[in-house]
Amino acid sequence: MRTVASPGPGRQHQFRDQLLQQGLLIGTGVPGVYGRSREFENTVDLVDRLVASLGAADSPEVMRFPPILNRTHLERSGYLKSFPHLLGTIHSFAGSEHAHRHLLRALEAGDDWSSAFPPAPIVLTPAACYPVYPATTGTLPAGGRLVDVSSYCFRHEPSDDAGRMQMFRMHEHVRLGDPRAVSGWRQKWLGRAKSFTDALGLDARCDAASDPFFGRGGKLLADSQRDLRLKLEFVTAISSDEHPTAIISLNCHQDHFGELFGIKTADGAVAHTACVGFGLERITLALYRRHGLDPARWPTPVREALRL
Repeated sequence: MRTVASPGPGRQHQFRDQLLQQGLLIGTGVPGVYGRSREFENTVDLVDRLVASLGAADSPEVMRFPPILNRTHLERSGYLKSFPHLLGTIHSFAGSEHAHRHLLRALEAGDDWSSAFPPAPIVLTPAACYPVYPATTGTLPAGGRLVDVSSYCFRHEPSDDAGRMQMFRMHEHVRLGDPRAVSGWRQKWLGRAKSFTDALGLDARCDAASDPFFGRGGKLLADSQRDLRLKLEFVTAISSDEHPTAIISLNCHQDHFGELFGIKTADGAVAHTACVGFGLERITLALYRRHGLDPARWPTPVREALRL
């Protein structure tokens, strides 16, 4: 095992710089936004296949969405109440030729031209599972539904920490059904997630966690979420040993999405939902951090798990 030297919490950019110098990541001039090399993408693909295989025995429905979301669905989800600071909106030009000339004059003068771009009816997807809930509105079949979903996602968190990208991929498995079935499903995935991190040789631990809720009431929401263990995360070192990064998240939403999107169980009750999300870039970065920047030299059991 060839662990890359980890910087302290104040020097998290050092691991990012190693990745850039190696050519695994490609800088864009925007913090947290990177191009990826063929080698990096090959590893992400192998991680993605392994994530898919974990739930294959459940025969889930497979859904794939673009990294944009109906703005109305986002508004209904409650995301703006809790995470306005993370959202990315989309704005598109819809003006006349006169408006275009005004835009060009502003551009040439170095003035603000963004007023020519009103909000579009779509936003950037904040989590891969968000399009699933409006797509499953109505009554679930007996036994509920299982969905395998993956997408690029956006979070407005500019950072020099390579593990905190603004645009990244999440592969999720989602369960919709009655409370007991959903709770049992999440418990099963706890074991699967542990087996996954063990197979990849990652020194990961599972902790109760909370989402970064916004505003003065955010701390109360975060404390409640943690106390009820509604969010569990597997964390491991990426840019810092002292501040490990979440690579897998297991979330119980209770009846939140069922209520908002009119999702019912076969007996007419409001459905509960849960998801387990795998951060594909973060897992890939954790592998580089743990085993070194050359996958050809990774431990044999890890290479076999990934089918390298």
